[in-house]
Order: sequence, then structure tokens, then C-alpha cells
Amino acid sequence: MKLLVTRHMTDRATAAISARFQAEFRDAAPLTAADAAQALRDYDAIIPTLGDRFTAEAFAGAGLRCRFLANFGAGYNHIDVAAARRAGIGVSNTPDVVTDVTADIALTLILMVMRRASEGEAILRAGGWTGWTPTQFLGAHVTGATVGIIGMGRIGKEVARRCHLGFGMRVVFHNRSTVSSLDIPARQMPSLAETLAACDVAVVAVPGGAGTRHMIGAAELQALGPQGYLVNIARGDVVDEAALIAALQSGAIAGAGLDVYEAEPEVPEALRALPNTALLPHLGTATDEVRTRMGLRALDNLIAFDEGRIPADLVG
Repeated sequence: MKLLVTRHMTDRATAAISARFQAEFRDAAPLTAADAAQALRDYDAIIPTLGDRFTAEAFAGAGLRCRFLANFGAGYNHIDVAAARRAGIGVSNTPDVVTDVTADIALTLILMVMRRASEGEAILRAGGWTGWTPTQFLGAHVTGATVGIIGMGRIGKEVARRCHLGFGMRVVFHNRSTVSSLDIPARQMPSLAETLAACDVAVVAVPGGAGTRHMIGAAELQALGPQGYLVNIARGDVVDEAALIAALQSGAIAGAGLDVYEAEPEVPEALRALPNTALLPHLGTATDEVRTRMGLRALDNLIAFDEGRIPADLVG
């Protein structure tokens, strides 16, 4: 089986993949739709990841050799799964292994933005800190605050647990279906707007895709209010970035902590210039242990397909 891996992997994942398949590791920008279409003709299987454009057009051509996409990552909105299915190509992802580490990043961003850590560090590094005063860099108190979880899936639940058990935070949440299997006190709100209005900090943890694009726009930010903070660990386009910038500039919300962006890796200068933001370069799963486990999980799915078994994480 001739395999394309669209990015370099950790040493351990690379060794395991190379030991099992004839693998080519690509060291370049994400695949364009044209690149993806060509790869589907040239390889038996592909391990793609975020940014690779496996659009409907990529699957539309004739003579597709590829039979399986073992996606590296839990999110797979960069793959048109329905189009892949019509082309007879299976798709899997890597859930579970990313849950804890992504929840950890949410807590990192909550602390950074509510306690103005990014702003303070930038001023210190620029040589602008003149010494401690009682009213300098006054942020929001995290312990005992109310967190609103937008999307109470695996990651949302872990964020909620960390917030409640670690910081004594009250938890409210919005989810498209009823959630009952929770091991901490949490209140499911009737609507997204009511969830945002009830919380001090909202954490966005919904899947990406057409159904959630711009789920958080100007009206939702208005509901969050001038004392509220927004944290996004989902996909960048879940938040209307232009509306977010306007809300941050006007004081419609207090601040935002972001690990994802609408047109990654492009981050608008207007967003980078805002002091009331904490901005990370998509660090959600960035530990050697987790990235290795993601690679091995993608490999396990691919091996199952190659051996005629149903991959454990089949999504299409």
C-alpha cells in the first residue's frame, strides 16, 4: 500500500508508520483542492490533517486510486465526508486521545485572558513595566466564576470538570441535544443566548463544519456582554472573526482567548493588536505524547482497513 502522510509526524509515529507501509511524508503547506485531487489519484491511502482541502471537487475526478483517509485529528471538517463516501473512500479520525490536552488549553486561555497575562507579559517584554501598583492589570477573578460551555461533548465535559473541580466554577452549557451523563453540577440552558448571558466566560467546544460556521456572531457576543470573555478551542470559523474584532474594540465583550482562527495561519493584524486578547498558534494538542498517540491512532485505523476490518474510528 502506497501511503501519503501530508505532514511530518513525531519520531515515534513516523517510525511506526514507516515500518508498516510504504509511506511518503510531505513537508509543505496544506494540500489545496487540486493537490488533494492529485493525491487521491496517486496513493492507495492518505493520512491528512487540518488545512488539507479534501473538498467535493477533489473527489469528483475519475481514476481515484485512494480507498481510505485516516485523518490525523478529531476534527475532520476539512474533508467532505459525503463526497468521499460517494467515491467509495472511507474516512476515520482520532477522537479520545485529544480530549484532555485540548481541555487543558481551554483552561490555559481562561487564565491568560481573564487575568490579563498576555497583556502583562507583552508590556514587560517591551520594557514598559514600571513596577507593582495596587490597580495595575486588574483582571477578572476566575475562582467561583460561571463558565458557559458551548458544546458539551467529550472536550466540553472535560473543560467543565476542570473548571468546577479545580476552580469551584459554576457550570452552565448549551448543547443541541439533552445531556444527562454528567458527574459535576451543571445546568443546561434553553438557548445559546441564555447560556452566554448567564456566564462570565464562554468556552466554544463544538465541532467545525457548515452547521456551526459563525455560530458566534455579533448578536451572541452582545449577549455575552461587556464583562464576559470568549474562549475558542473549536474551529476558527465557528466565531465570526470580524464581529469578534468589533466587539473587542468597542468593549462589547471584555476579552477573548483564541487557539484557532478563521483563515489559519492568517491572523488579522487588528486582532493581534488588541491588548484584551490571549492568542495561541493552535497549540491544542501540541505535546509529543499526544501527537504521537494521534499518529498511532490514525495508523491503527489504516491497518484495520488494510486488513479488511472495520476501523474503530470510522466517520464515513
